[in-house]
Parts: sequence; structure tokens; C-alpha cells
Amino acid sequence: MKIEIDNLTKSYPHGVKALDAISLTIESGMFGLLGPNGAGKTTLMKILATLLKPSSGSVMIDSFDLSSSYKAIRAMLGYLPQEFGAYPKLSAEEFIDYMASINGINHPKKRRQLVADVLEEVGLHQVRDRRIKKYSGGMLRRLGIAQALLGDPKLLIVDEPTTGLDPEERIRFRNLLADISRDKVIILSTHIVGDISSTCEDIALLSRGAIKFRGHPSQLVQFAVDKVWQLTIPQEKFGEIKNKYSIISMIIHPDRLDLRIVGEEVNGYPAQPMEPTLEDAYVYFMEKIAGTEVIENGEQ
Repeated sequence: MKIEIDNLTKSYPHGVKALDAISLTIESGMFGLLGPNGAGKTTLMKILATLLKPSSGSVMIDSFDLSSSYKAIRAMLGYLPQEFGAYPKLSAEEFIDYMASINGINHPKKRRQLVADVLEEVGLHQVRDRRIKKYSGGMLRRLGIAQALLGDPKLLIVDEPTTGLDPEERIRFRNLLADISRDKVIILSTHIVGDISSTCEDIALLSRGAIKFRGHPSQLVQFAVDKVWQLTIPQEKFGEIKNKYSIISMIIHPDRLDLRIVGEEVNGYPAQPMEPTLEDAYVYFMEKIAGTEVIENGEQ
């Protein structure tokens, strides 16, 4: 499968542009779309899911034009929105069975088998009789993936899937997506860097409706080489540091602060250079580079 997005724009009243001439080509595997809240990620996901019409530009999914082949495209995609709702009084099995019937799977035996298969795939078969209102946040997101997998979609669109999940549930959900991606295209939209770093080998950064970086995560990390520092300061110096540098993490001690920061250089404090992570690089790139440059395949 191949997705070709060409000069896609979405404008709202009063001249607000949620998307500004976006062009992307996405092929098999898991593709990560990373950006802060309000960058336009959900708008793009809704357009690709045929739920929102663009103002201009085009999208081709395989040989189908998004503007004229909604029915064919919907038949090949699954979608997990940022706000996924399910009927809390139903069991997972009842809910997925209901969703399967809505999707036109009418043969009872075939539908029962499909329901069992997708619940097994997302690790919910053993708790299929439990009421949805008793599910944890992670279980609910896995249920969302189960309904999105009905019909064996070639394209799976997942919008902010781990927001609000605890670390263990987040890891379990990321592993599930990685396993599913072996024979599908999965577009994962998130503002959580950890979701991208552990699952995607192809990413794009979206800022203010425009693509600012496209490439492998390791290429993004290169922008933060020699820009990440570890330093220890007296607590009373914190205000001075936070006004000069982006603080990635902080450990508070009774008499001092241990900080990890990103910046060009550190003057006046003993600082140790550190190897950058994707999170370091994301913060540095978005603050120092994304406002002015567009970088594709790691090349300036």
C-alpha cells in the first residue's frame, strides 16, 4: 500500500490554517506523526479517515482518490480516534459483535469467529465477558484497536492512542501496534516522543500545520549532538537557567538540582555533555529549527 499526500491544506473561518500545503508519501510499516497539541495532527488523521474534507490538495491511497472514492477507501481502513467511546454496559464481545454487524458482517458464524479473532489479537479474549465500564484505560484502547481491525484493514489510523495510559499500559499498547504493523500500514499520530522512538523507523514532525522534518528517528537525533548537557546547580539559580535553556528533566536534592538541558552551550556552570535521545532532539529541533527550516531525509 502507498499513500501519497500532495499539497494538502485545510483552512477554517477567519483564515486559520490547520494544515498548510502538506506533502507526504507513506508506505508499508508504522509511520509516526509527531508534533505538539494543536499542530494539526488530528485534522490530518480525520482527512485520511474520510471524516473531514480538505480545502485543497489531494490524497491517493493505492489507486484511489480520496476526493471521489470514499467508499473504497473506507473499506480498506481502520480508525481509532483520539476520543474513543464504547457502550459501557455492554461486554467487549457484545460491543465488537455490534460493531461487526454495523460493518456489514451479517453471517452469524463468520461474525462470531471474527469477534473472537480480533479480541484474541488485542489480548482481550480472556476478559471478553467483562463489562466495558470495568475496563482500564489501556484495555479500552485495545478494544478500540479491536473494532478498527474488523474487516482486516490495509491501513490503520491511530490518533493519540496512549494519552492518559500508565507506563505499563503504554508499553503494552505500543507492542501491540508494532506486532500488527507487520502486514499493514499504520499511521501513529502522537505528541508523546516515547511512542515514536520505540515503534517507528519513519517519522514526520508537524508544527503549526506544516511538515518540518521527515526521516528516520536517528537522523533527527543528529540535530541535538553536542546540544545536550547535564549540570548541577544551587536551587536559587533555577530561575536563571530556565530562562536560558530548555529543561528536559530535573532531579531535586535538598541542596541542589541536577538538570538535563538542551542548548548551544553552557557558560558559567560546570556542565557535562550527554548523548542525545529522541526526546532531546525533538525539543531542540522544535525550538531552534522548526520555525524556519524544512528538513527531509535528514538533509538541510
